[in-house]
Amino acid sequence: MFGTYQKHKKGLVDFKTGLAFSFPSFVAVYLTRRYLVPGIPEVFLSNGGFTLTKDMAIMVFFAVIMIIASYSMIKNRKEKLKTTESQPYYKTFVQGVVIGVITGVIGAGGGFLYVPALVLWANIPMKKAVGTSLIIVTINSLIGFMGDVQTLDIEWTFLLIFTGISILGIFLGVFLSKFISGKKLKKSFGYFILIMATYIIYKELK
Repeated sequence: MFGTYQKHKKGLVDFKTGLAFSFPSFVAVYLTRRYLVPGIPEVFLSNGGFTLTKDMAIMVFFAVIMIIASYSMIKNRKEKLKTTESQPYYKTFVQGVVIGVITGVIGAGGGFLYVPALVLWANIPMKKAVGTSLIIVTINSLIGFMGDVQTLDIEWTFLLIFTGISILGIFLGVFLSKFISGKKLKKSFGYFILIMATYIIYKELK
């Protein structure tokens, strides 16, 4: 919410597109966290000394999705001119559901998915896509949290400390974004999530 407010002051939030993605997405996130994730077996595969657990499988899946998203951000792609025509609602609905399910499974806020989706599907400039994604992330995180709080023990102290640090990070990010162009920001974001994905795969499968 803090990040959305900061971006909104600079005119970098497309509320219409953000809300259009949000509604089908947060329903998918809630249903996924509430019903699908608890039904995933704790052990996926066991062969000799190697055991692929539920948590490992989710993290590897998370990393693969990150690699796909990073490729779409890094590759050179000529952006289409923005038109006043919005994409059909059924496309927005399907995109929101797909990303919502993925977000629900991996348990992440989904920003790394929504930014590429908004840039590539909705043809929103990079900086505005970042601001718009914060609306979706906020709603999805709250809905996903509502699903988890009914089935998991929440470490409230850690959550509050992490939230406080995140808010400081948001202010720092907003300040630094003034000095970085949208094109450089797009590629930097792509390389960042690629590095993180590589590290996750190494850490989980070593």
